Amino acid sequence: MRANIDVCEVVAGSAAWLGRGLSCVCAQTRDIDTRPSFDLTPVQEECLLRLQNRIDVAYDSSIPEHQEALRALWKAAFPEEELHGLVSEQWKEMGWQGKDPSTDFRGAGFISLENLLYFVRNFPKSFQDLLQKQEGDRALWEYPFAVAGVNITFMLIQMLDLEAIKPRTLVGATFLKFLAENESAFDLLYCITFKLMDNQWLAMHASYMDFNICFISRQL
Repeated sequence: MRANIDVCEVVAGSAAWLGRGLSCVCAQTRDIDTRPSFDLTPVQEECLLRLQNRIDVAYDSSIPEHQEALRALWKAAFPEEELHGLVSEQWKEMGWQGKDPSTDFRGAGFISLENLLYFVRNFPKSFQDLLQKQEGDRALWEYPFAVAGVNITFMLIQMLDLEAIKPRTLVGATFLKFLAENESAFDLLYCITFKLMDNQWLAMHASYMDFNICFISRQL
């Protein structure tokens, strides 16, 4: 049954707040430093700290846990294709820039790999639709799936101001309320954002040369 669940079904159901929250985030300006901070409850502070600890972890190809997570991502994405190594030309099939995915994690760290794993494990159909570019009228030259995923993680961290001690925007404070209720909130928001980004891509009739423009438009 899980394989038949689509990200959009989650947005339409109990997690609709995430879709609304993303709209608020995209509407806000980048001038956040002059805004007041919002007080947090002890539970919210604890949840934010745990999320910040995840954000602070850099991907390290020498750590067995990180290696296994990368192998798990491949196995979930391409269950019928054996991976020949953590450094392999095969990774380009997933949309990494080169044969060593570790070089692409520098911008967002290990949490960006965790986000991809959460996506494929919880919404495999939506994940495969995006990976294989199965929906809509696609361009000849498409955006790189994995690199887009890392960019989305980085974008959400910046938009929600998650590295601050306290949230300095209303949407950041609102997000932390839901994070206190569901510690998977960031991962879920990631999945929804990925889907929305792809919808924007199709609406723009974009091609590879529009990759950066599409990401910028999601933030305005």
